[in-house]
Amino acid sequence: MMNLKISALEFVEEAKNGNVSVEEFIGKTLERINDVDDKLHAFLSINDKAIDQARDIDKRIKSGEKVGACFGMPISIKDNMCIKDSKTTCASKMLENFVAPYDATVISKLKKQDAIFIGKANMDEFAMGLSTEFSAFGPSKNPWNTEYVPGGSSGGSAVSVSSYECIASLGSDTGGSVRNPASFCSTVGYKPTYGLISRYGLISYANSIEQIGPLTRTVKDTAFMLNLIAGIDPNDSTTVNNNNEDYLANIDSGIEGKKIGIITEMIGDGIDPEVMTATKEAISKLEGLGAICEEVSLEMVKYSVAAYYTITATEAGSNLARYDNLRYGYDFPVEGYEFNSYISKARKNFGPEVIRRMIIGGFVPSAGHAGKYFLKAMKVKSKLTKEINEAFKKFDLLIAPTVPILPFKIGEKIDDPVSLFLVDINTVTANLTGKPAISIPFKIVNGLPIGIQLLANSMNDKLLLQAAYALEQTVTLPEVPI
Repeated sequence: MMNLKISALEFVEEAKNGNVSVEEFIGKTLERINDVDDKLHAFLSINDKAIDQARDIDKRIKSGEKVGACFGMPISIKDNMCIKDSKTTCASKMLENFVAPYDATVISKLKKQDAIFIGKANMDEFAMGLSTEFSAFGPSKNPWNTEYVPGGSSGGSAVSVSSYECIASLGSDTGGSVRNPASFCSTVGYKPTYGLISRYGLISYANSIEQIGPLTRTVKDTAFMLNLIAGIDPNDSTTVNNNNEDYLANIDSGIEGKKIGIITEMIGDGIDPEVMTATKEAISKLEGLGAICEEVSLEMVKYSVAAYYTITATEAGSNLARYDNLRYGYDFPVEGYEFNSYISKARKNFGPEVIRRMIIGGFVPSAGHAGKYFLKAMKVKSKLTKEINEAFKKFDLLIAPTVPILPFKIGEKIDDPVSLFLVDINTVTANLTGKPAISIPFKIVNGLPIGIQLLANSMNDKLLLQAAYALEQTVTLPEVPI
């Protein structure tokens, strides 16, 4: 029996040694998707060339040709990253038939390494949401309990990894969109230092804070993925040089003597008691490994969600202005329309959450309001960055629950945008300040997952992965029931 539950590194080892036929593994993965995805809806499209690609890799392995580091590993890709000649819909009716004319940088890097893109993963429309309920093609479901949301916006990515429909996935994280579903579905989710991974070919939502990041089963797999996709890209001027850092090297060096700050504002009001208990357990495990944990206050955290939604809505408003039907969107004749009614018709196919954020994004920077809202939000961002930089003078790492609550039922919060927005309270700080953060699966309570989040200072991604690996080693979790 082919084991679909193996980690990326185990798969690479097995394929390399010829113990696993890539074709057979991909075949079994497709069967798995066929068996469970009608219940989960992790995928929006499936790669129909996957078997042929696998066959080709098998041939090359057998003949001793050079094969890339992935060896045909099945990876799902959030549907806001361009894969040449494949549909890239952003889970929106607006791009329902858009076929990407080029590869995103992360895609061309993974192609070089012989990854097989098994399919495009479902998401909240244009990555705006945190439950995958705002996909124009219907929600994804949590594999631990299909009545519950999987988190978002990279919900499909987390579901596909958690339910063994692929080995790893790429998502994007603007305010927690990789870490939140990773926490809700019990996978590892990583948001790197801002600029560590190229965003060229990612369809933009809020350029100043979003990052592409991997979702995997283990911390080592995340480090492996990071090795393949990080680094400078001439097509993205925000990328930083990581000097070809090997994130897997010395990942097991432990955290003895490391100082970890417990962010008090992230374990305050509104935290679920079960999440609180899990966080305390994680802290005591880290202390057991020789870390020194103390509370630290980041005053600005309480204003972070408001600042985050103000900034991202403003950036989204200008990014989505291109969907005017003249270049993107639906094709209908211009005749007989004056400009405003034409634009409103062109936009009618955006979903409710996208429209909500576009309206906010039009209002916030408008004359007379910009100082009141946008400027204030930028001040919060700069003060929060100052606070966290101060904290990192004293601490090596920071810790908090990834999400302050347990996964909630589908439909439960959809009509209450404010309570939905507040789910982001613990994740947006890393985005607003550009710091790396990771969510590690830690506990299953009443059949629902809880993740723990660790943060490090910019470019200290390696240290962050070492700490996450150390914590991961203290945890044994049940298998997903689906």
